[in-house]
Amino acid sequence: MENMNLQIPRHAATLRLLVEERIRSAIASGHFKPGQRLIERELCEQIGVGRTSIREALRQLEAEGLVNTVPHRGPEVSSITYDEARQLYQVRGLLEGFAGRNFAEQGSEAEIAALGAAVERFAAAAAGTERGELIAAKTHFYAVLMDGAGNMFIKQMLTLLHNRITVLRVTSMTQAGRLADSVAEIRDIYEAIRTRNGPAAAEACQIHIERAAKIALAVLAKGPEGGDKRPTEPAAAR
Repeated sequence: MENMNLQIPRHAATLRLLVEERIRSAIASGHFKPGQRLIERELCEQIGVGRTSIREALRQLEAEGLVNTVPHRGPEVSSITYDEARQLYQVRGLLEGFAGRNFAEQGSEAEIAALGAAVERFAAAAAGTERGELIAAKTHFYAVLMDGAGNMFIKQMLTLLHNRITVLRVTSMTQAGRLADSVAEIRDIYEAIRTRNGPAAAEACQIHIERAAKIALAVLAKGPEGGDKRPTEPAAAR
């Protein structure tokens, strides 16, 4: 497993938030795998904080759906089933389409400029080799997109969905050819928003999610052993 430095500065004022972000980033990057146990003692050693901070962070991440506490086993990284992922992507496409339209029609020029900068950051990360920066750049793009949409309820719902599906983001983006396509797709989103074309922005957001979903679900369907993990249906229901 690739070494990942999880240590945080001891002088940090918002210690719990920083611990949460370290663990969240480690999950998003694949450093901690779905189903992997998160042992408090080991996390304390890796991050350099006490058990109280670790426990508080794990409780928050469990509320976000990233961590699941299993009886007699303790906290572990949440896994996601094929059907759960399919439903999450469906809802996410609808909400992000709405967010894109709202941004195009109501966002300020400063917010549009911030989105353009976020696109360029992601493009630069895609051209590099640092997986952590790639995930951080994509997360930042979505944060700017949600802020520009100007709807706090959409932002809350999308944040929850993004957190729940974060374990699939690396899976989707690192498939052959997907990263270049992803950069092109978010450029399309930005261009539609920059030109104040609400319907085009909504469509570009939905296309981006549909294509990411197609790849992530195909990988998820095969599972780690390579067999098809999609739920079977009775013949009459197909």
